Amino acid sequence: MQKHLLIAAVTAFPLVVQAGPVDEYWSSLKDLCGQAYEGRLIESPEGEDDFAGQRLIMHVRQCGDEVIRIPFMVGDDRSRTWVLTRKDDRIELKHDHRHEDGSEDEVTMYGGTSSNAGRATEQYFPADEHTREIIEAAFSNVWVMRVHPGETFTYGLWRLGTPRVFRIDFDLSEPVEPPPAPWGWED
Repeated sequence: MQKHLLIAAVTAFPLVVQAGPVDEYWSSLKDLCGQAYEGRLIESPEGEDDFAGQRLIMHVRQCGDEVIRIPFMVGDDRSRTWVLTRKDDRIELKHDHRHEDGSEDEVTMYGGTSSNAGRATEQYFPADEHTREIIEAAFSNVWVMRVHPGETFTYGLWRLGTPRVFRIDFDLSEPVEPPPAPWGWED
């Protein structure tokens, strides 16, 4: 009898499963799919002005349940794509760098995996071993991606223990014309 009451109670009051921070973050990114947004350089390391004066565009181009690809254009340079991959309750960030002919750059697929579930609006990615192997000085890098729907998307980098800080804010309130495909992609 008690067994039947327990079964009746469980089926009468279904469990409510709440989305975790990674699910909410992923959903916010997927909501941007197909859109491009202009960014503004907020902070960069002293003496590094490659992005200064350039038009900065992020294009949330491919969105799936496991992988999201966001090409990042700096002026006419279409060599960069941020690749986000779901790893259960973590997210991996990789930087895919290509040459104009589509071939991989010598320094590519660096990044890291979030060390915890983060927040629904932000994820941190400490440098992984592959990053340390190909960019020794980047062993203490931590990347951040923040998404505030309808407001801003932030891409940032901190190199712990140094003054090296880099940050771009993208205006999510005004989509722009999507750029051509990044190098190595087909339209």
